[in-house]
Amino acid sequence: MSTNHIVLFEPLMPANTGNIARTATGTNTKLHLIEPLGFDLDDKHVKRAGLDYWDTVDLEIHPNLPAFMETLQASDELFLISKFAPRAYHQADYTDPDHDYYFMFGKETTGLPEPFMRKHADQALRIPQNDEHIRSLNLANTAAIVIYEALRQQQFNGLDLTFDYDYDKLK
Repeated sequence: MSTNHIVLFEPLMPANTGNIARTATGTNTKLHLIEPLGFDLDDKHVKRAGLDYWDTVDLEIHPNLPAFMETLQASDELFLISKFAPRAYHQADYTDPDHDYYFMFGKETTGLPEPFMRKHADQALRIPQNDEHIRSLNLANTAAIVIYEALRQQQFNGLDLTFDYDYDKLK
């Protein structure tokens, strides 16, 4: 069975990372942070955004981009999420159970390094947006959009699809 991974390249905003950590733990997704970080993981904004879920986050920290890349296996699928990608995120296939899927997001201010993007252009995906009105979507929202598309294609494997609630107790 495949595993999904969210990879944040040099994240700057603690609230974004905290929100993404919360999404990661709620979706059984591993979170990777590539240093340097623009904050300390003990930052109150990171903790507040992730609430009390930090002890359940499957987190791995990498000292730099080359160190992260060395951890990838031949069967892993790496996708770079960028507004400069020609292909939309929903056009990729995330259903091979023999692959782990890594979704890499760039830092909030500058995205992923241009030389890295050029080298891996065939792995770049985009979320459609109106580029005339905004520079980019919020990083935490973008990560949620992409991970839920992967999960949708994977039939939400391992997640609760139903909620059994006794509405009679509300009366």
